[in-house]
Amino acid sequence: MSSNQRIAWRNIWRNRKRTIITISAVVMAVILSTITSSMQEGTYARMIDNMVRFYTGYIQIHHPDYWDSKSINDTYEPDSLLNSVLEQEESVLLAVPRLESFTLISSGDDTKGCSLIGIDPEKEDSLTSLSKWIKEGHYLTEDSKGIIVAVNIARNLNASVGDTLVLLSQGYQGSSASALVIVEGILEFPSLQLNNFGAYINITQAWEFFSAPGRITSTSLVVKDYKAVNHTARVLDQKLKPGYSAMTWQEMQPDLVKLIEGDRAGGVIMKGILYLLVGFGILGTVIMMMVERRREMGIMVAIGLKKWRLSRILVYESLFIGMLGVMIGVVLSIPIIVFFVGHPIPLTGETGEIYKVYGIEPAMYFGISWNIFINQAITVFFITMAVSIYPLISLAGLKVIKALRS
Repeated sequence: MSSNQRIAWRNIWRNRKRTIITISAVVMAVILSTITSSMQEGTYARMIDNMVRFYTGYIQIHHPDYWDSKSINDTYEPDSLLNSVLEQEESVLLAVPRLESFTLISSGDDTKGCSLIGIDPEKEDSLTSLSKWIKEGHYLTEDSKGIIVAVNIARNLNASVGDTLVLLSQGYQGSSASALVIVEGILEFPSLQLNNFGAYINITQAWEFFSAPGRITSTSLVVKDYKAVNHTARVLDQKLKPGYSAMTWQEMQPDLVKLIEGDRAGGVIMKGILYLLVGFGILGTVIMMMVERRREMGIMVAIGLKKWRLSRILVYESLFIGMLGVMIGVVLSIPIIVFFVGHPIPLTGETGEIYKVYGIEPAMYFGISWNIFINQAITVFFITMAVSIYPLISLAGLKVIKALRS
């Protein structure tokens, strides 16, 4: 440590109260900005996970025309090429088949149109955790011949567990589809959109109902690494063309992507305002420090200390204070973030209802990664160093005689 650094270190502890106030400002800045970033990233991750896990998966394999037509005629029978490609792709953890089409569901005089989805109960549950949203009755099994419906559809039909529903639809290649099924369970999701979405039957029953044995509309994939979704989709698309089309969740849900991008832009503005407040807070303590030390600096210059050397000492003081504040702020913010990651803040009232409308669980979730801590620590540190310019400007304009009389 050089002599200037030793002097700077001693200087910051000559007035402990002033130093502690300045360091506290930096610590609070790190904690506030870290919590804000964690909350923002956690909310985005939960939004994506909710939509992906509830329905689409991270990637879906379709017939090339299916996404535009949504027709049961644009389905496919999984062949050896598809099966071998999915087995060889190491990033793919799970492949979930579905057969889906629009269907009219009737109970007595009441009729409701919705999506009827044929599923493999075990694989579907691994993707969407569908069984945990069963409000009444029970989840489907491999031998089930019944149906599970979303709660709002059941209410519209005045149907409950054990009631018989009439299914009417158009099957594969124009065949008529009709069946009587018993309600085995009622689903209630934390999302209004999903509670109006659809009903589920066993995929073997769907093949029979739609007269489409062995055919599926989509295969939803779960991948190991969330960041590898786009790369995996490109690889699958190249290997499976022209018989299949691989789409990412971003392509299937552009509204969600726009919502996140818009919110992220708003978050940048909010963090910018926060950083301004933090910067002015730190600047206030630095101004107070310079006023208190004006006479001291005048004496030091008067006895022969060069202004350039004193400037170095002041820079080192700011550097030490910034480093101490950032390190303490990161250490204190880690347990706070860890706590909130395990204990999301529930949202009630109008805010909670708005979240439900957008298909998001009504809670404030937090994310944790080293990038959150490192980015905020670096940003606040540079703000602190930027504020340190003020003492240099103040020193450059120092009038020794006036300072000695202050």
